[in-house]
Amino acid sequence: MAISAGIVGTLALPAYAFVPGTEGPQFAESAEARLTKANPQSVDVAADVIAAPVTTDGLDTTTGEQIREAAAAEAAAAAEAARQAAEAQMASYAAGYSGPSVSDFLANPPYPSYDLGAVYNVATQYIGTPYVYGGATPAGFDCSGFVMYVFAQFGISLPHSSSGQGDAGSTISEADAVPGDLVIMSGHDGFYAGGGMILHAPYEGASVRVQPIWTSDYRIVRIGV
Repeated sequence: MAISAGIVGTLALPAYAFVPGTEGPQFAESAEARLTKANPQSVDVAADVIAAPVTTDGLDTTTGEQIREAAAAEAAAAAEAARQAAEAQMASYAAGYSGPSVSDFLANPPYPSYDLGAVYNVATQYIGTPYVYGGATPAGFDCSGFVMYVFAQFGISLPHSSSGQGDAGSTISEADAVPGDLVIMSGHDGFYAGGGMILHAPYEGASVRVQPIWTSDYRIVRIGV
């Protein structure tokens, strides 16, 4: 039994050894560790692995400046298209009318006796005339061209400009306004038609018509009286 116990005790010793002169156990160096020290390992890496290309995604970004430039180019193209369309319309307009012009009326006005009621009555004769930018004959009117053409028939010369026509008369109160006075807005004008209405050449694609005044930002101007 004593021998068996000694054998068991020997087999149960841990995998470390005592070193004389030390106070505790020291871990023995393993065979693997000794082999590593004796034969340092190295790893060879193939050159094509090191030189493998690095790729990035193909996402393109658009800067704010590029967006602004694109918007400006689009606006310029639209403006040029509108200009060309207006030129074509004016060419057609000029070719389609052979009647008296503003200068003809000023030289020999058909209505030498000026009266605001008569001015408005003449203006109503052109209801239905198409709007043409720059137009100043019954072939087509813009807003100030319409006013200019009507007043020329009474021998009164006005500029082809809504602001200029506003400056050519005197501002009066709307309570004193009568048909034949002018309604002057920013960039637009027409004849006062009474009851808060305006007779005018409105815009491209429309015709001379009477309609309610749609804004409070206007003044009434009287010409020649």
